[in-house]
Amino acid sequence: QVQLVESGGGLVQAGGSLRLSCVASGRTFNSYDVGWFRRAPGKEREFVAASTWSGGVTYGADAMKGRFTISRDNAKNTVYLQISSLKPEDTAVYYCAAKGSAAAWDLWGQGTQVTVSS
Repeated sequence: QVQLVESGGGLVQAGGSLRLSCVASGRTFNSYDVGWFRRAPGKEREFVAASTWSGGVTYGADAMKGRFTISRDNAKNTVYLQISSLKPEDTAVYYCAAKGSAAAWDLWGQGTQVTVSS
């Protein structure tokens, strides 16, 4: 079983940048798809980005493609989410997720809070 722990969230001013990290423990995750989701206050969970085990990358809403960058370092069992030009509407809890052979995202971290002030 893989355990996921996110870090890197915090309070940042609009226009700033953050890099979120998610470290997997329990077993190597180079055979897993890994992704980032977020949940803003009062809103449903939203898909942000994913990195497949084979090297593919997908992003959620079109607006995310330019400001969000997902990357992974399999040697460190870590997936990153770089967010630039932060906006107040990016305020949310950001969750790391993973899936192996399952079709659904079945492994989740506890989340890290990102708050963007205007």
